[in-house]
Amino acid sequence: MTLRKSILGAAGLAGVAALVVGCSSAPAQTTANADTKPSDEQIKALFTDWNAALATGDPEKVADRYAPNAVLLPTVSNQVRSTRAEIVDYFVKFLQSKPSGTILDSHVAVLNADDAIDAGTYRFALTQDGKPTTVDARYTFVYEKVDGKWLIVNHHSSAMPEKV
Repeated sequence: MTLRKSILGAAGLAGVAALVVGCSSAPAQTTANADTKPSDEQIKALFTDWNAALATGDPEKVADRYAPNAVLLPTVSNQVRSTRAEIVDYFVKFLQSKPSGTILDSHVAVLNADDAIDAGTYRFALTQDGKPTTVDARYTFVYEKVDGKWLIVNHHSSAMPEKV
């Protein structure tokens, strides 16, 4: 069950399941692998994969990490990006600063076998005007397994509001 499908709620799903079981004479099919929840470490590794896509300098490769219906609320743009073209456009500009991210604090919530959230803080090393700099930001990545591949369905990143 994906996050989007969970709108029915547990009671609604139980009712639907009872109805299907009561009306169907076909044997129920189960797949153990489909119901296996990922570990926190597996979800944290998705950031490493995304960061490696940044390192390629190719905005298309970065956009490949996002689901077709993904929403990106980026750190250094006021525009909400909700199409692949908009996400690619953001990374065309962002990748010019040669970003490299490091997670400072991560909090993973595995919702089910197909949905997980990783939220916390990260630091980006960037090159701006030829000079190295860093930006600390808060992040939330919402992941969904689509056709066996973990993709970002929602990514929010905002610069830290307080200077330390």
